Amino acid sequence: MKREDLGRTVGYQLKRVQAALRAAMDGALRAHGITTPQFACLDLLGRRPGLSNAELARGAFVTRQSMNVLLRNLEDAGLVERPATAPSGRALPTRLTPAGERLLEAATADVLAIERRMTAALDPAQAKVLLDQLESMAGALSADGRG
Repeated sequence: MKREDLGRTVGYQLKRVQAALRAAMDGALRAHGITTPQFACLDLLGRRPGLSNAELARGAFVTRQSMNVLLRNLEDAGLVERPATAPSGRALPTRLTPAGERLLEAATADVLAIERRMTAALDPAQAKVLLDQLESMAGALSADGRG
């Protein structure tokens, strides 16, 4: 049985792209004073205000404990706000402040520029096929089969 060159597998290439994307995003976001996980959190809140810590952690691919620290740092920086007490249950809904909205807008422009650079060799139809295939791969590996 012939062993496959791991450097020519989809999984290896996905990890290689992810590492390069993360490095590019880290560099661009440093100019805004935030990290990639902080950007992910701000982006989630920009699209869905009021998410809980657990929902943000899942969406940003970090643990709940890491999200607690991340949110505290964003709160100290004046980028997000949470009520002192939960309106119902235990979850503290988080929202962007006006400063957070401005920073998110500026940082998003830089992140989208990186995305355009990364996908420059693809035409719109190829980009759509790639997105569909990546969603299918994530779904195939997830516990519930949906990504």
